[in-house]
Amino acid sequence: MVYSSGSPEDVAGAQQRHGRGHVAKALEQLFAASARCLVENGIRRLVVAGGETSGAVVSALELDALTIGPEIDPGVPVLLAATPRPLALALKSGNFGAPDFFAEALRKLAAAA
Repeated sequence: MVYSSGSPEDVAGAQQRHGRGHVAKALEQLFAASARCLVENGIRRLVVAGGETSGAVVSALELDALTIGPEIDPGVPVLLAATPRPLALALKSGNFGAPDFFAEALRKLAAAA
């Protein structure tokens, strides 16, 4: 599991020192590069939370097509990438989803890949 988190004060301080857009872009690039590295080294299932982060990851993986699979939570399906090796993703934006979303996503990705 890879994530970023901070208190509202810490986040505001980083944004004030470096600029709101710069901090967000740096985190998106970190997660995109991490996802690319993980997939290149054999990871076949990814759960990505955050709309901009999800977009950055899909772009970094250069995915041309995704097939919609079973639903994990309302509005969040399993996505299967058209890649030489099976790759299953869950792309979740915003603050929604059941309390067990991540566990359920991993279970459904494992069954689909």
